[in-house]
Amino acid sequence: MSTHVLICDDSSFARKQMARSIPDNWDVSLNFAENGEEALTMIREGKGDIMFLDLNMPVMDGYQTMQVIRNEDLPCLVIVVSGDVQPEARTRMVAMGALDFIRKPIDNDKLTSLLRQYGIYSGDSAVSQTQDAALTPGKASDEEKLDAYRELVNVAMGRAGENLAKLMGEFIHLPIPNVNLLESNELLMAVAEINHNESVSAVSKGFVSAGIKGEALVIFSDTNTQNIVELLRYESTVGGHRQELEALMDVSNILIGACLNALSEQLSLRFSHSHPILLGRHQGLDVLLKDNIRHLDKIMAVEIGYAIKSRDISFDLLLLFPDDAMERIYTRFVDKEGA
Repeated sequence: MSTHVLICDDSSFARKQMARSIPDNWDVSLNFAENGEEALTMIREGKGDIMFLDLNMPVMDGYQTMQVIRNEDLPCLVIVVSGDVQPEARTRMVAMGALDFIRKPIDNDKLTSLLRQYGIYSGDSAVSQTQDAALTPGKASDEEKLDAYRELVNVAMGRAGENLAKLMGEFIHLPIPNVNLLESNELLMAVAEINHNESVSAVSKGFVSAGIKGEALVIFSDTNTQNIVELLRYESTVGGHRQELEALMDVSNILIGACLNALSEQLSLRFSHSHPILLGRHQGLDVLLKDNIRHLDKIMAVEIGYAIKSRDISFDLLLLFPDDAMERIYTRFVDKEGA
């Protein structure tokens, strides 16, 4: 009898990735859910003997889903598959009853080893190498490409969050990445709307490789800066202004470096980085960005909002790519997935 395997992830691209990682010799019936609410319905219908569960999803996230499974004692073995690899995330999910925690992107051998460890599957780790038609660059719609970019960034976001959690000793709340293709004037208007004339500081770092270039910015609300300084506990005798600047640069280097390294791994390339620069302090974000994007027609803008809720700290990582980089990114990503 086939094992009912449920893959729960809000990304269609991620669901395909996970499905393609299932060993060929494992007799399974695959089912898919876009969020925890859908997954719970399928489990109650007997369609989820084993579930691979993402954490960051709309409607109902992985934490909420796991709590319901525990409260109702639903008959489902849960393995978390997430880009959020902070130790606390794993600890929280295992404490609620998850079997284990797998880092995205999936490593087939590690997946098979884990399944054997729990007596779920005893065969080899071979998987079909036939590339899914939906992952072929020439056949993908713009929405399918944006979905792939979100998953690419989701993994990078998680790596950056993990490094930041180690630096600060706090749990970092990670969002669903916001990825949009915009005209440059649309981005400025969107920034002005989100920013609400709030005074911010921003650190910028450029990067380039294999015809793919972009800019990464970390944006700090001026109301958060002192909280960040206090959390980092600098043993420094320099004045408050110097400490604030040091904190902004340190956090920016951690976030941008970890994020770009994770993107590099997934795209099989190595980015060259420029030195980080302080774009400005105590200004509106739209003013800080204007000179950086006015020469571009279309921009792929990736917005990631990090938060340390226990300390009332939040800041944004903004990745900006000119539109001519989009196809190169998608092609490299998909080619590696199909390799």
